[in-house]
This record gives sequence, C-alpha cells and structure tokens, in this order.
Amino acid sequence: MAIVTTAIEHDIDTIMKWRAEVINEVFGKKPDEDLLAANRSYYMSHIPNAGHIAVTAYVDGKAAGCGGICLYEELPSPDNPSGRCAYLMNIYVKAPFRHLGAGKAIVSRLIEEARHKGCDKIYLETTSEGYPLYKLTGFTTMNDLMKL
Repeated sequence: MAIVTTAIEHDIDTIMKWRAEVINEVFGKKPDEDLLAANRSYYMSHIPNAGHIAVTAYVDGKAAGCGGICLYEELPSPDNPSGRCAYLMNIYVKAPFRHLGAGKAIVSRLIEEARHKGCDKIYLETTSEGYPLYKLTGFTTMNDLMKL
C-alpha cells in the first residue's frame, strides 16, 4: 500500500529532484539549468500560497513516485460553475514501483486536494501508459481540445 505525503515549501529541493527526473523520463532529455531555475522559481512562489500542491508516494518506506496539481481560476461555465480548476501534472512512478498502487494513490490524493480546494474541473495530459490509470480513477477523454 502506498502512503502519500504533501510537500511544503521546505521540501523544494526534493520536489526539484522529482521534477528533473520526470523531465528526463517524459521528454527524454536532462533539463538545463535555466529550466531548472524556472521550475524552482515556480515552486517557490506557488507552493506557499497553495497555487501548486506537490505530493510524494512511498511504498514500503521508499520514495516511489510524485505528482502535483496547478490550481487556478477560469471564467465560470456550466461545466465548471465555480471557475476553480486543477491541472494534474508531473505524475510519475519509478519503474520498480509501478503497478503497486502508488500511481493510483497519487492521483486519488491530488483529486482529493483539488476537490477540497473547490475545483469543479480537473484535467490532465496523459501518455498511453498512464491512460488506463486515469480512466480507472474517473477521467474521460476530451475530444475538442486544441493546443497552439
């Protein structure tokens, strides 16, 4: 069973190690110093004011994975009456800990945090490997989304 803890501003060095690992794994390249500095600046300004919540999952006492949510507001709409949004990101589980419940524990905890903050809209981008987990936790595919 995975145990998930929420990071605080004093944990930024740990969060930064996770972020560098995620960038390397997802984008296939080691992040440069400018990108790492930009990420550190983001965490330092958003974690203290709860604009970003980061978590770490542990399996058998070992750090197994991480995840985070960016919290923000958009114009309220029928599918998001509060206007509060959560964007799940940086969801990652180290290979030896996959399929042991760490990913589900991370996503569930982040959903719980988002709901606690009043978010009516929670979304994410996924890889084909992560898709089944997100489907299992209740996410549905968005068809009419574009990116520029």
